[in-house]
Parts: sequence; structure tokens; C-alpha cells
Amino acid sequence: MRSSPLPRMSRRGRVTIGVLIGVFVFFTLLGWGVNAWTDWLWFDEVRYTQVFTGVLATRLLLFLVIGLGMAAIVAGNLWLAYRLRPQLRPHSAEQATLERYRMLLSPRLGTWIALASAVIGLFAGLSAQSRWSQWLLFRNGGSFGVKDPEFGIDVGFYVFQLPFWRYLLGVGFTAVVLALLGALAVHYIFGGVRLQGVGDRMTNAARAHLSSLVAVFVVLKAIAYVLDQRAMLLEYNEGAKLYGAGYADINALLPAKEILAWIAVVVAVAIIVFSNAWMRNLVWPGIALALLGVSAVAIGGIYPWAVQTFEVKPSARDKEAPYIERSIEATRSAFGLTGTKSTGYAADNLIPPASLATDTSVVQNVRLLDPQLVSETYTQLQQVRGFYDFGSKLDIDRYAVSGKTSDYVVGVREINYGELPNNNWINRHTVYTHGYGLVGAPANQVVCGGQPYFVSGFLGEKAQEACSSQAEQIPAQQPRIYYGERMEADDYAIVGQTGDRNVEFDRPTSTGGEQYYTYTGEGGVEIGSFTRRLLYAIKEQESNFLLSEAVNDDSKLLYVRNPRDRVEKVAPFLTLDGDPYPAVVNGRVLWIIDGYTTAATYPYAERVNLQAETTDELTGRGTFQLARENVNYIRNSVKATVDAYDGTVKLYAFDDTDPVLKAWNKAFGGELVLPKGDIPPELAEHFRYPADLFKVQRNLLTKFHVTDPGDFYSGQDFWQVPNVPDAPDSGQKQPPYYLFTQFPGQESPRFQLTAAVTPNGRQNLAALVSGSYVDGRPQLEVLELPDQTRVSGPTQVHQQMTNNGDIRQQLNLLSSNQAQVQYGNLLSLPFADGMLYVEPVYVKSSNQDAYPLLQKVLLSYGDGGSYVVLANNLSDGIKQLVEQGKRAATGTPPPSAGDNPPTTGGTSPPVLTGELAEAAGKVQSAIAEVKAAQASGDFERYGRALKALDEAMAAFQQAQAAANPSPGPAPSGSPSASPPASPSSSPSSNG
Repeated sequence: MRSSPLPRMSRRGRVTIGVLIGVFVFFTLLGWGVNAWTDWLWFDEVRYTQVFTGVLATRLLLFLVIGLGMAAIVAGNLWLAYRLRPQLRPHSAEQATLERYRMLLSPRLGTWIALASAVIGLFAGLSAQSRWSQWLLFRNGGSFGVKDPEFGIDVGFYVFQLPFWRYLLGVGFTAVVLALLGALAVHYIFGGVRLQGVGDRMTNAARAHLSSLVAVFVVLKAIAYVLDQRAMLLEYNEGAKLYGAGYADINALLPAKEILAWIAVVVAVAIIVFSNAWMRNLVWPGIALALLGVSAVAIGGIYPWAVQTFEVKPSARDKEAPYIERSIEATRSAFGLTGTKSTGYAADNLIPPASLATDTSVVQNVRLLDPQLVSETYTQLQQVRGFYDFGSKLDIDRYAVSGKTSDYVVGVREINYGELPNNNWINRHTVYTHGYGLVGAPANQVVCGGQPYFVSGFLGEKAQEACSSQAEQIPAQQPRIYYGERMEADDYAIVGQTGDRNVEFDRPTSTGGEQYYTYTGEGGVEIGSFTRRLLYAIKEQESNFLLSEAVNDDSKLLYVRNPRDRVEKVAPFLTLDGDPYPAVVNGRVLWIIDGYTTAATYPYAERVNLQAETTDELTGRGTFQLARENVNYIRNSVKATVDAYDGTVKLYAFDDTDPVLKAWNKAFGGELVLPKGDIPPELAEHFRYPADLFKVQRNLLTKFHVTDPGDFYSGQDFWQVPNVPDAPDSGQKQPPYYLFTQFPGQESPRFQLTAAVTPNGRQNLAALVSGSYVDGRPQLEVLELPDQTRVSGPTQVHQQMTNNGDIRQQLNLLSSNQAQVQYGNLLSLPFADGMLYVEPVYVKSSNQDAYPLLQKVLLSYGDGGSYVVLANNLSDGIKQLVEQGKRAATGTPPPSAGDNPPTTGGTSPPVLTGELAEAAGKVQSAIAEVKAAQASGDFERYGRALKALDEAMAAFQQAQAAANPSPGPAPSGSPSASPPASPSSSPSSNG
């Protein structure tokens, strides 16, 4: 029975649908065209058009090649299935039902095939164009000069070649599966495959076609097994809890993959032979496929599991040792840990030395200003207008002023567009176009009751504030800030005026007026013509580009004004550090951004998530959070700069030996990244060890400082990163901090990034990790303390200092009257075979527009609890510590932590001498050990310490009785088991 024809659409309906489709296509193409054109103009402005054309051409190439290839494979198989249809089909109800579909498809079969293939090719091409980075590395990657420990293949194969080969294999599987399903459907519709009727269920032609596709699929599976052998070196090893193939993988799974590859080849041949040349049925091909499946389960699954369970687990330490060693070596190489300089540091001096008072390399350079806390202070004291802002965190850099190099807390005075007095389009985009000045203050100096001593970034010719330098000490010839961290994506600026009239607000004047300015830099896209104005009116969906008189023949448009976004657009292959920082270089304010090249396929290297590893207390507070990118190789290969005035972007090769950077540079013509020799010396002076890279390396060093496989497997010597000292329950890690200081073993003070680590599961100090540059090369150093050290870690030290009775009383007084105590960076400084701890104490009142002021400084030396002072300033604190040290050396018990040092004319306590002084010293040492043992949580050690304290007290009493001196102050007893809670405070910050 012939079915009724499908209803035809009216002419009006067809026209309406055609118009709607045309409108949709027009606006889609218009939007794509406008974005592409404006992107080209922007890349032309920054002179990096090779990136735009290179990425665009690669995307189009992959879209066309993969899309057309996928479409051709599917279309070819659909057309072949139609050509192989039987001319005569037995009559059956099934065939009668299919006849209506044949009548629908046959007249326009080519159109249907083309449409289906085009849709498949479109999605395949869209997926392929996103793999542009893999293709460019595949095409331009070279050698690492390092071979993997199993196959002896250069690491470059894994980083550059393997990812794209695996992608192409996935494309092949997808194409074969879609072709097989499509061909099976066509064969069924046109009678080549039947479910009902007499005779064979499949014609010879259909069998040959479909079996060939299945054979191709099995051959691809054989290739997959071969690639899987190489990829095993990237997988997680459950036995060793590390990445890379372990004992069971190498001795069981690896040969199993090879056997399965050969079985797959045999199965593919069997499918072709048994289906077409011999029995001409699907029974034996089905048996062959079943054999492959059973083999994959038995050989590739059960056998490795048995080896892992019955051979490896009972003696995992010995079996996995060679493979743990491989992972340790690969991880240290991939993350730049190989050259880490590790030095033992006894830290056995628990008494403050007299040299503290005369030191010039450590004490004088102690940083007191916290870059996060004082950002409010900068805003309030240097804001001048309510729309100026310094952000939530400032930066640390160093400058040589008057022949002396010191670290400075610096910030850029930017426009906060949310605080404009009249936030209309004219003001936002044509009047308030830029900030003004880099404001800096020495990091170790405060004036006027706790304020920073500002030395730069003044709005006038000289400072008006009484608490600032009267002249610019860090002069910038061009202090205007058109590009800054506070800029959002829609914060574009229209600059340039016809005639002598200035309309851009520049800065307030000393007379209470306002000064205006016209941009004269080379940056910006010219938008004087009607075509350009129309173009950007469409892009920004803003009619004022066409209607406003503020846009004239000389106008330029500044956009993508955030320095990090700007570098990311120029170098999309880089992972950028989350903390760009400004510096004055040759009179220009430059933003410096660290760029990383990364990979995720370095064999045997540990794989980490950048977002998880770099997140700490400061993330989101002036620093950008990194994306969730899994990597097992990273290099700080690029130092990028962005001129804050004209937006000029420059990329300098910092690690010119990095193979990944070489591949990217080659991919974009070889001149994208400037050679390391082109870095100006004045710029290199402001390079600092990048924070996010340091965090990743520090976290890895907590485990991978252990290089013995047996010790690594036991995990006894692992470390951990401590939580924020004054908020340990927050779960946030203590950020590393920049210091200009000199550590033991260093010949002179360096600007270095430093962090403390503690033993895993304990709170005492295990090591100090620092990163700095030596002769332009990165240098990681570890000062490792003994396992049974008595020196407390950051959390313990903060608790011991703030829980001291006298200090707690003073802190409570500071926080009275509706004021809030805030703790700054807790600095751990090795000095004179001991540890000096410094923590600034800020006070912020509850008044409106109040800002934190540095009021006190907490200091401790030794184990963190025996010698503690709370002083008005660092100098007084050092004097008090030294005085306590002198008292300890003579056997006199130290005064209360909050006491001032003795003054002339006061009554001095009696001086202990001889055996009595020696006994008193032993009592003090025993007390310190009790405190350290209690804080460490080691009950066995705590018991021994209490016993030693009792013995020392008894010895002291005997010596006192023998000497029969006049009664003096008795040594303090053991600390209480439950110290009082510390005063309320806000979380600290570190920079």
C-alpha cells in the first residue's frame, strides 16, 4: 500500500523560514567578523599580528582538515553502502515497511548524505580547532635531551608528539564507529541487511563492507595498545602512590599490552578472511572479537591485578623502590628542583646573641609593612580623591636609594570606576581615563605613629604630607597609569583631542583645582574614521561612538587594559602568575608578569593542579586565582612587561633552554619572544622569584626533598606547609613572603621569597625554603633543621608569643576601645645559629575610614617561647631580646616579656655565679624543652622533658642551699597544659 505524500509547505512559509535563517546567519557572521576585525586591529596595535594570524590559520586548518576528513569518511561509507545495495530483495513485511523510506531517500540521497556528513564534519571540525596548541607543538616541538627510563625515548615525544597522536587515534575511532553505524543503517534500509525473510541475513557485499570497517576498528585498537605502552609512564601508580609505571605495570601490564596488540592484528586479519575469503559468515569473526575481549580482561586486567596483589603488595617497599626513584628524579627535573641547594641548620642556639644589636644584614632589613594590611593605609593617605584606589594588596620590590638597596612596598594609584562622582559614559570612558603615580614606602620604616614613610608617587612636584619624603626618591618621568590591575574588560578609554583643549582628568593641584591632560602615547587603536567608529559601536553595542562629540578625528581607543589580560592575549600559550607587580624602570612604570610554559605528559613526574597548589590566604585578595590546570612540568620561561602608559607588551625569554618555549617561539616565526640577552639590566634588577612557581615547588619539596626510595615510601620525613599562624583553623596555607635579607651560606643580602615548613603532622619548624636569583639564574635553597629540633614552627610561635601573660594583657589593651588588633607577616629569620621571629602588630580603630597603624612588634628568639618581647618598635625589641640573652648568659632569669629593659639607676637583680648560675641555666633550658615538647604533641618527649625539669629544679635548689645566697627570683615552672586563648584578631596576610 502506497503511503500518502508528505504535505508541502506553502511558499510564504518557505520564504519566512528562509528569511529567519538568513537573518540568523547574517548576525552570526557579523558578530564573528566584527570580533575578528577588532582583534586584528588590537594585535596590530601591539605589533603581535603573527599570533593572531598563526592561531587563526591553525584553527581554520584543523577545522577544515579534520572536519572534511571526518565528513569524507562518513559520506564515502554511506555512498558505498548505497552502491552495494542488492537490486532484488525478497518480499517480506519488513521490506514493504522499508519501501516508504527508500522512496523518501532515493531521489535526493546525495543531499541527505551530504547533509548528514556536513553536520558530523562541522562538529568534528569545531572540536579539532580547539586542539590548535597541540598541533603547533606537534609540528614545532624538538628534543628535551632527556630520555625516559623505560623505553629510552626522548621526553620530547611525550610532551610534543604523544598528545596529538592520541587525539588523532580518537578521531579515527570516532570516524570508523560513525561510518560503521551509518553504513549498517543504509544497508538495512536498502536490503543489504535483513532481519526477516528467507536466505542469508546479509549480502556478500554488505558483509565485506561492514567486516572491513570492524577490521579497521580492531587495527586502530592495536595501535592504541602500542600508544598505551608509552602512556603507562604517565599513569598513577597505586602501589607507590606516585605517577609513572610501577612494578606490576612494567612486569605484567606492559607485556600484556604488547600481546594484546598482536592479538588485535590477528583478529583483524581473521575478520577479513573468515568473513569474505573462507566461510563467508560472521560466526568466526564474532569468535575472534570475543577472543580479543576475553584476552583484554584476562591478560590486560586479571594478570596485572594478580601480580600487584600477590607479588607487589607483600613487599611493596622493595618492589617499587626502582620506580619510586624514577618518579623522584623525574619530578625534581620537571619542576626545576634538581638544583635545589640543601644545607643543614642546627638552630641550637636558643639564647638571643649580642650580635642582634649590631647586625646589618638581617635585622636592619626586617620587613615590618604588610602589603595587604597597609593597602588601606595607602588608599586613605594617598587617595586624595575618592575614586583613586590601590587595590586590596600591594606589592614588594626593591630599589637602590642613596646607594642603599632595600625592599619597598609599592602600589599604583588607579581609577576605581565604581567610585566615580558621576558614572556616566562620558566620565567613565573619556574623562577619567588614567591613574597617577607609583607610590612606594620603605618596608622597614614607619613614621607619624605607625604610618608608612612615602617616598614616591606624589601628585605634586613635592610631597605635601608632613610624614612623607619631600622629594621623589623613585622618580617616574611618565607617572600616568592607563593600564592597570583594576581595569575590567569593559573599562575602555577614548583618548586624543583636536586642538589644545584637554579633557582627561589628570590630578588635583596643590591649590585645590584640577589639572587636565591629553594622551600622547603610541598605544591605542585609531577610531577617527566613520568606519572604525561604526565597527566599535557594534562591538561595544554603544551608539556614543557615532553620536558623541568626545570621539573625534584624533581619537584612539585603549582596551584590554589589564596587564595580565594583555599578556595572555599576546601569548595564549603561557600560564601567567597570579601576582603582576609594578616597577619604575628607566623612568617608566612597567608591569612585570611572570609567564610559565607547562606540560602534562612528562613521564614519571608528579602531576599537580595549579589552582589547588597555589591557593592560599592571599588568593583573590590582590592576586588572581589560576585555572584548574593539571601539569607535571613547569618553567618560568618568560618575563613579560606591559608599559603602564602606552600598553607596550614585551616578552623576554628568561629560561632560554626550555624546549617548550623554543617550540612556541618557532611556531610563531621565531621572533615572538625576545632573547634573554635583550633584557635591559635596569629591568633585570626588578625581577623576583615568581610566587606561584615557588608555591608549587615548595609544596613538592615537602615530599620530594626525600631522595631515598625506601624513606620516601615510608613517608616518615615528609613535611607540610603550615596554616596561617594567627588563624590555623581556617585551613588556609601561610603564603610565602618576600624579604631582602641574608641567610646562612649566602655571601650578601638577597631579595628572596621565603616560606617555613613543618614536619608532617607536627608544628615545630622543619626547614626554611627560599627562592632567589643568583647571577640571573633561579636558585632554590633549603635550610633543614634536625629532626628533633626544639625550634617552634610559625603557628606555635604565634600562639606562644600572644599567650604570654604580660603580652596578652598589652594586646587586650590595644584591642580595647572598639579597636581591632591585626597581625602582619610572621617572619622566620635564621640568625647566629638560632631563629629570630618577627611579627608586626597593627591596630585599626572602628571609626569610619580608619586604617591600620603599626603600633607594636612581637619578637621571639630560640624555641619561640623562652625569649619573647612586645616592643614599640623593632629597635627596642632587639635591645630587649639582647638584654634577655645577657641575663641568661649570667644565669639571671629573664624579666617578664612585656617589661622594658633596665634603665640607669634602677635596682638590678642579683647576679648568679658559679655552680648556681650553671644550675639556673639548666632550669631555663629544661623549661624551654617542656614548652617545645608540649607544643609538638609528642607525649613521650613531653614526659622526658618534665622529668628533666624536675631534676634541674632539684639541682638548682641544692646549689642554692649550698651557696646560701639571699633569696632571688625563682625560675618559672613548667607551662600549663592549656594556655589561655589569644586575643581576638583578624587573619594575617603575607606578601
